[in-house]
Amino acid sequence: MSAAHWASAYVGIPYAEFGHDEQGCNCWGLVVLVYGAAFGIRLPTYHGCYASIEERREIAGLLDNERGSPSWRRVTEARPGDVAVFRRGALETHVGLVIDPGRMLHVTADDQSKIESYTTGAWKHRLTGIYRHTDRIDHP
Repeated sequence: MSAAHWASAYVGIPYAEFGHDEQGCNCWGLVVLVYGAAFGIRLPTYHGCYASIEERREIAGLLDNERGSPSWRRVTEARPGDVAVFRRGALETHVGLVIDPGRMLHVTADDQSKIESYTTGAWKHRLTGIYRHTDRIDHP
């Protein structure tokens, strides 16, 4: 499945604070949704692990635990399906799905899911790493 094809199916999903489906999702929920539906990889939702998006330290801790698990490897060259991690303020609390080098699918609290550059604009200086799930290591 081409990057443009799988990504276009997820554009326009509204933000929902604890969501992880087509009805609405947060940034990690969008990763959970796409990984499950498009790639057949089940990821934890972390539902109930934090009370609101205001708990940024808890969210950063959850993302840090996920990145530190053996299921993820940090990579230097982005490929479709990789997860880009971003700092918002002092903490790493946002993720997006790479659709091709330089562009990601993501959702923020004030918008719906969309495709946006992570090499220019607001996200350029916030990118802290790109990670590939081990089940996708051999996938182009």
